[in-house]
Parts: sequence; C-alpha cells; structure tokens
Amino acid sequence: MTVDDPLAVADEIASLTRPLLVVFDCDGVLAPIVEHPDDSRLLDGTSRLLTDLAAPDDVSVAILSGRSVAGLDQFDFDPAIDVVGSYGNERRGDDGPALTRGERELLQRLVVLAEEGAAAAGDGAHVEHKPASVVLHVRPADPERGASALASTRTRAEAIAGAEVHDGSAVVELMARSADKGTALDSLRAEYRPGSTVYVGDDVPDEQAFARLGHGDMSIRIGHGESHARRRHADPDAVRRMLRQLVDSVSSPPHHDHRTPDPATE
Repeated sequence: MTVDDPLAVADEIASLTRPLLVVFDCDGVLAPIVEHPDDSRLLDGTSRLLTDLAAPDDVSVAILSGRSVAGLDQFDFDPAIDVVGSYGNERRGDDGPALTRGERELLQRLVVLAEEGAAAAGDGAHVEHKPASVVLHVRPADPERGASALASTRTRAEAIAGAEVHDGSAVVELMARSADKGTALDSLRAEYRPGSTVYVGDDVPDEQAFARLGHGDMSIRIGHGESHARRRHADPDAVRRMLRQLVDSVSSPPHHDHRTPDPATE
C-alpha cells in the first residue's frame, strides 16, 4: 500500500479554494477500529485539533458516520462541529422525520434477521440498533462463522421489499429508510456552499462520498482497499498528523472565492 505524506496533504488542502468544508468519517479515521464500538476512542489530541480546525470563519468541519447520533455522543464533539449520523438519516440537534408505520414494521423484520445472524455468528457477534436501521457486527466472532452469517443476513434482507443493505468492514447494516454517504455529502455541500470540499473515510460506504468530489476537492482513503480517493493515509495516527499541520496551515490567507454567487443572497 502506497501512502501519502500527511504533512504534504495538509498543505495541499490548505491551498484549496475557500470556504472549505472538511468532512470526516469517525471509526477507522479519527479513532482506531476496535472490536466493540462502545470501546472506541479518539486518538489523544484529535478532539482539540478538530475544534481548532473549525475555528476560522471560512472553514467548516463535519462528522459523517454510519453510527447513530447517540452512538457518536461518546466522542463529545465540539458544538462547532456538525455531526451527521446513520449515513445522513440523523443530525445532531435535529430529530428529523419520524419513521412511517411501514418503515417501523420493516425495521422490526430487519431486527429479527440481524439477531438471528448474530446467533449464527456465535460468541462476540452483536447487534447495534439505530433509529432507522440495525447493524450486525461480527468482528469479535469466529471469522468463518462471522463471514457466513454476514452473507446469509445480507441475502435474506435483500429479499425483503423496501429494505436497503450496506456492507462494511465485518458488518452489514439493514436499513428501513434509504440513506448513503454520497447523498448526505451532497446535502452538506448544498447547505454550506463551500469553494472546496475534503472528505476523509476508510470503508466501503465512504466510496459513495469520494465519488461525489471533483477536481477542486480532496478525497483521502484511510487504510487498504481499492478507492476513488485521490490520496491515502495509513491509519488514524496519520490523520492526526495531517490535522496538526492543517490547523497551522489554514491560518494563512485564504484563496479567492470563485463560486458563482447565489442570487438569493445578493
């Protein structure tokens, strides 16, 4: 795996057209992957760096995660940081639309599938519940049984009308309401109207966000795997090193804003 110099990537980001929107996945990007999500922690100093990065008026920082907003609360992100969970189905401070009766009934069916999948995977497997989806985690389980349980659960869910299935690293998520990181990133960009966007992710769902970015943006994949991303870092420690440099670099004068003005704000 060929990786890029985090300090050089930080300087490259700082040279992008502002206003700048910098969006991070959480697990595997800001926090090392662990067997159980409840045990996940940001690397030392990362929280402060994110807060400092969001301080300039022309830099906005967001978290875009597959985790629920409640699951992201354990990281205690600064109020200045926009926190979007469940692939865009949730946002901190905004309850969003309630599930319809049909979605609630679908979610109940998917919960049963996930629980049966966890039982099939054996010790260590567990089920994570979100407002509009359920996730089967098998990372701590026996690898062979876990992989078989993921495949079976995915196949059974795909046969249910209206269900959406997301694959991840040692997980499968069964969704009663459609959402993906590409669509969620589109929504953030429409709201913030940045001159450039940076997205940092490490897993299959992040590829949908990478694919949304253009020549004037920056995409960074963390770890192994084929990717649409332009740059690659090895692990969350490299992300932390990039953040340190980026916090220093964004204090330099911003580039001219080349965006087309919005007539509604003129």
